[in-house]
Amino acid sequence: MHLRPIHFADAPFAYPDGHVARLAGGMQWFAAYEVSEGDARRIVPVADIAALGERAATLHARITSPRPAWVLGERTLRFDQPAVAGILNVTPDSFSDGGAHVDDPAGAAAAGMAMAAAGAAVIDVGAESTRPGATLVWEEDEARRAAPVVERLARAGALVSIDTRKAPVMEAALAAGAGIVNDVSALLWDERALDLVARSGAPVVLMHSPDPRAGGHGRPTYRHVATEVFDWLEARIAAVVAAGFDRARIMVDPGIGFGKSLADNLALIQALPLFHGLGCPIMLGTSRKRMIGALDNEAPVGERLGGSVALAVAGAQAGVQLLRVHDVAATVQALRVWRGLRDRALAP
Repeated sequence: MHLRPIHFADAPFAYPDGHVARLAGGMQWFAAYEVSEGDARRIVPVADIAALGERAATLHARITSPRPAWVLGERTLRFDQPAVAGILNVTPDSFSDGGAHVDDPAGAAAAGMAMAAAGAAVIDVGAESTRPGATLVWEEDEARRAAPVVERLARAGALVSIDTRKAPVMEAALAAGAGIVNDVSALLWDERALDLVARSGAPVVLMHSPDPRAGGHGRPTYRHVATEVFDWLEARIAAVVAAGFDRARIMVDPGIGFGKSLADNLALIQALPLFHGLGCPIMLGTSRKRMIGALDNEAPVGERLGGSVALAVAGAQAGVQLLRVHDVAATVQALRVWRGLRDRALAP
């Protein structure tokens, strides 16, 4: 069984008690679920969900429970409204901005602090491209690229996540001041990573891909992509918790663009509220991705701002807590306007 919150409500006080629920302690309220069991779908009001049994009760509790903030040294990352993670690549070959900051730690850190000044809650530093066909980077080279940038950003007061699959890079970045590990392989690519991050106590982002040990870009055939990705992430969370992680320190990412067709990606965007049933904050990374070009006459990477912002707002509407983006200022502005509209909707 899976539950997807639907029938979102602008004003919860317009409904009788118990007829709407708050989504993950955030700014969204909803009145019903789409209940899926295999190929069967039905709509069930929130008020009637208790009659569906133990699995439904577990999912409902996860969906409606507030997500505890992450306190990371002097910085706190809250999840009661959508926040932005700015993408800072220090690679020569990333699909969007490869080469912009490679071999220039001071310049990269300055760019990261500009993102923070523009409203990014997190700066996500990556030193290896994970685009399809990208060259594998030796772990010592990757650590050498990332750690000096992380150190400068952390010293300047930014909250930094390290985007890597490799345990030595995680270790170097955490030692340099990173607070979060963001792993596109969900701690599966490097067999050393799970134990290392568990011992560090750092929060982790677990992303779905169909073949994490092979790079994440295989193309399986999904029957129901949203529920299959959900089930994979649910199993991965259970394994990571069994290894010593606190579930409250895990974030999930459905992996838009990793081993998924355009139709798969669109289905996942439409099904985003489903993933609150994992009981963890959600990260969404759609910025400048191929799906935008596919929907807009093959627009090149540098001309995908409008689509990126549209997808970020769609994520906010679905209750996503962290939006990973290249264009921080534009996205933050869009979210501030979205927040203003939500505040007005909640006014009697």
